[in-house]
Amino acid sequence: MVDPLAEVVSLLRPGAPFSKLVVASAPWAVRRAEMGRPFYFVVLEGGCRLTIDGPRGGETLTLQEGDFALIPAARGFATSSLDRQPPHVDEAVTTPIAPMPGGARVGDPDGAVDARLLVGNCVFGSPDAALLVPLLPQWLHVRGERRLSMLVQLVGEESRAERPAREVVMARLLEVLLIEALRVPAGRSAGTSASPGLVRALADPKLAPALRRMHERPADAWTVAQLAHEAALSRSAFFERFSRAVGVAPMAYLLAWRMALARQMLRQRELAIAEIAERVGYSSVSTFGVAFTRHVGMPPGRYASRTLYDPA
Repeated sequence: MVDPLAEVVSLLRPGAPFSKLVVASAPWAVRRAEMGRPFYFVVLEGGCRLTIDGPRGGETLTLQEGDFALIPAARGFATSSLDRQPPHVDEAVTTPIAPMPGGARVGDPDGAVDARLLVGNCVFGSPDAALLVPLLPQWLHVRGERRLSMLVQLVGEESRAERPAREVVMARLLEVLLIEALRVPAGRSAGTSASPGLVRALADPKLAPALRRMHERPADAWTVAQLAHEAALSRSAFFERFSRAVGVAPMAYLLAWRMALARQMLRQRELAIAEIAERVGYSSVSTFGVAFTRHVGMPPGRYASRTLYDPA
């Protein structure tokens, strides 16, 4: 059985080589602006609040010890101690922040520690990450998962130890932690949640079969009616439910996945463009070329030539 999330994660090639320890004393608040890079939080001790900026004022999550949170394309977010709400975009932040080996001390340096966090930027090794990340949720929050809790514990122990090759081990543990978090179906437990995206949709027993069919047979001439049949829903009910769970309409998702596969095959340079077009559901090179150019920003031939010298 094809696993859509595994395919997307495999193409993204996630890693977590950058991390720092944040030790905080209440009351504290920190606001950060990012340039669309993936950012993660591992709560080693205590807890905090996290607000992810959004078009409707953002969403605030309460993070507890053992939790993992991921923002695949962070723009702006704020964190704070549990005794206050994170600062808004236009709110001034005056909490003192002092550098320390391997991280930062936040709040009163002589105060009682109320939270220890491991935070940092992830990396997606795929050159097409910007086009694949929209298939993921805007944010992912995982709690109460035994395997993930064990990884968080290992990360915490490694961060506090002075062992040889600590940085290498930390990077590998964080990479596994990142992949494990993406595999946890949203909604499986009370503490596991995600904004709209592939993770949430795969947790829906009605939508999951339709998503698997799209990934198993991307070349099929799918229609919304056919996919609705796979989901055992009416056409209108399927369209609305899919769009709400994934964040895009069914045909837009299918197009994004076909283009992701096409880009991968073009980079591998093992197939002719005509065969690639057929494998992703296009009856002619010209119709494939038009769709690819509109989605990627350049014709398939030019994309293949460019990646010949930059195959990363």
